[in-house]
Amino acid sequence: MLDLRHISQNYGDSALLQDIHLAVTAGEIVALLGPSGSGKSTLLAIVAGLQQPLTGSVWFDGQDITRLPPERRRFALMFQDFALFPHLNVLDNVAFGLIEQKQGKARARAQALDMLALLGLANHARQKVWHLSGGEQQRVALARALITQPRALLLDEPFSALDADLRTSLRDEFRARIKAAGMPTLLVTHDEQEARAMADRAVRLSDGRLEALW
Repeated sequence: MLDLRHISQNYGDSALLQDIHLAVTAGEIVALLGPSGSGKSTLLAIVAGLQQPLTGSVWFDGQDITRLPPERRRFALMFQDFALFPHLNVLDNVAFGLIEQKQGKARARAQALDMLALLGLANHARQKVWHLSGGEQQRVALARALITQPRALLLDEPFSALDADLRTSLRDEFRARIKAAGMPTLLVTHDEQEARAMADRAVRLSDGRLEALW
């Protein structure tokens, strides 16, 4: 379980996050809504280890990981711009995380090919990522996130750059994959329709505090 306890953070001299409490269980998708500038992405960065909170702590499965660097948390973070490596082909984008974990390239690529096949992308393995459509790039990003078997998945507006029809199909696909993997997932979005389509429950960040929506 992912557990945020008493998280606070400032933006300049102003309080951005105030005494945030949030628990996300295994396989649960929690949507975090709120207007631009409300601190959603800041909270996600704190969970990922990219920022330290002013006060409070981040726990996972009963362990305080607040001071752990991002690479030791084994969380996967996905952005709206996919953050794929343009100089690598699809296969090596997906294999990258395994190679960083010191797996041999041949084994990492074999696992990456299996993951691409699972997502219907095996025929694109040798293509450069910039030859793919937006939806295909997002599936590559998901494959790259899932292949390292992350302990939690953090999604920051993952579908906002895509057209409406593609967003709808990918929401369903992502939800199915997350449930199959059993990962606690935090979805940052400004779109309540997207939240209702993907999340088991939702909270809103407003004036630095969380309130339950459903």
